[in-house]
Amino acid sequence: MAEVTALVDYGAGNLHSVENALRRVGARVAVTADPDVLRAADRIVLPGVGSFRACAEGLRAAEGAVEAMTERVKVGGAPFLGICVGMQLLATRGLEHGSTPGLDWIAGEVQPLDPARRGVKVPHMGWNDVAPLPHARGHAVVEEGEAYFLHSYHFHVADHADALALSDHGGSLTAAVGRDNIAGVQFHPEKSQAYGLALLERFLEWRP
Repeated sequence: MAEVTALVDYGAGNLHSVENALRRVGARVAVTADPDVLRAADRIVLPGVGSFRACAEGLRAAEGAVEAMTERVKVGGAPFLGICVGMQLLATRGLEHGSTPGLDWIAGEVQPLDPARRGVKVPHMGWNDVAPLPHARGHAVVEEGEAYFLHSYHFHVADHADALALSDHGGSLTAAVGRDNIAGVQFHPEKSQAYGLALLERFLEWRP
């Protein structure tokens, strides 16, 4: 039987586009926040669009979803991919509209973009380079390329080893994070055409 990829539905994700992209690369997708389905999933994808606070509150309002994800990913070892705010939720806390706790799966803070170069606009919107860091080259999910970004906050990791790739928007920012069976990308694979589809395909093949 084909593996099941659970796409977490908690009212704060670009679900339709992400689901279509996953199906396009051959995934068998369950769009769900059902704890039982999450615990049984082979892989989990957490999308997210909007503010860190709204997404964190929406995820915690989905009864049992955080506990089921934690059990399946942190204990069971299922591959996990966070997308945009879904990646940011991996952090210890987010500072958008006050301080809001994240999942704390990867230590760090989600901070406002503050470009060092004058004239650089926030939000960071459009196509930009994804440059894997030397220690992360060859990672099963993230490779060099160009992806579509749309965000005003970025993930400042506490441990440099947890950053997989960088981008530049008036200064360096984290484009991807990862540890063990957990990966997250600040950009939108579902909007990143061939590069994004290839990333999702690699995620489906990932055996951490």
